[in-house]
Amino acid sequence: MRKILIFTASTGGGHNQAAASLEELLKSNGYSVVKLDALKETNKLLDSFISDGYRILVKKFPKTYRELYKLSDRRKVNFKITRIITKFLRNKIYQIIQKHNPEVIIATHPFLVNVIGELKEEGKICIPFISVVTDYKIHQTYVHSSVDAYITGSYYTKLSMMERGIPKEKIYHYGIPIRKEFFVSSIDKKKNKKDDFTILLMCGSIGLKAMEKVLKRLVKSKNRIKIIAVCGNDVDLRIRIEQKYMDKYEDKEIIVYGFTNKIPELMDISDIIISKPGGLTVSESIAKNIPMVIPYVIPGQEEENADFLVHTGAGIRVKKIKEITDVIDNLIENPSLLREMKKNIKKLSKTYSMESIVEIVNKLIEENKYNIKNYKKERVIS
Repeated sequence: MRKILIFTASTGGGHNQAAASLEELLKSNGYSVVKLDALKETNKLLDSFISDGYRILVKKFPKTYRELYKLSDRRKVNFKITRIITKFLRNKIYQIIQKHNPEVIIATHPFLVNVIGELKEEGKICIPFISVVTDYKIHQTYVHSSVDAYITGSYYTKLSMMERGIPKEKIYHYGIPIRKEFFVSSIDKKKNKKDDFTILLMCGSIGLKAMEKVLKRLVKSKNRIKIIAVCGNDVDLRIRIEQKYMDKYEDKEIIVYGFTNKIPELMDISDIIISKPGGLTVSESIAKNIPMVIPYVIPGQEEENADFLVHTGAGIRVKKIKEITDVIDNLIENPSLLREMKKNIKKLSKTYSMESIVEIVNKLIEENKYNIKNYKKERVIS
């Protein structure tokens, strides 16, 4: 059985979700898959420093995180940072690769790109390497000439990568890997026109208090609406919303969830999603053909994801939370705007194909076998 080694890391939930989706996809296609959190497996101190540091920065010091993100995107600065990370991870990552002896390596986190890239560059390993870009604009950390294939979320992403000198033939905009449930509908018929306008309100796995501020504005809408609030792991937020808002308004139906795996089904019954634009959430909304309204972002990559949605006409960025009521009322009272956004999203989703990712894996394996075979022949002849 062909073996695939997937590396991920726990800085935000998106990298792990993409890795889990790839694991499910490849196993269903007959592959043996090993999925590992690279930081936890190799250096627990570094894992704690990076993962915990990320959570603290985005929640407590978002402006600082934005500046660090921008600074690390500069080539010279990025080179120094990736060299340090590579020094810490290199030997143990090499040992893991030797132990599992995979036919393809996939990384869903950019910290692994330089580590594996250097091992390939130096001839330590001769294994095809796929990098999954989990946001909609490339960051310098992803860039390495030894990557054999990039999986990206859109042609927009592909263009930003080509600007960095990555050959276009290495870039496949098949969509960021997401669960297969997002590609099928859980309902057989379209929403009834008499149904209330339904909003899926989310805050991501970390939880955002700004979500409550959004809800406070939404209940002031002059239209009948249904709000499905998903609070993730933030238990306190869920309790506050239940106490303050449920069953308090005659023309507003409010349903509250904590952490749930029912997001695909909830998207199916919703007209729009209000959320922070994490790479996976954006991909899921595109697959489900549901426009996004964005009132809050994690600075850095999510700002770029929001720009992508606005640029492609698939989302609306709300700069001030107090303006969100007017945005929602405008969409309800002008349904043609929502139809146009859905039309734009369909254009984006046309290239989404998880099965095409499997084809890339197969292709790289066969090409690598051919190259190794020819190399051995040349050695014998010489």
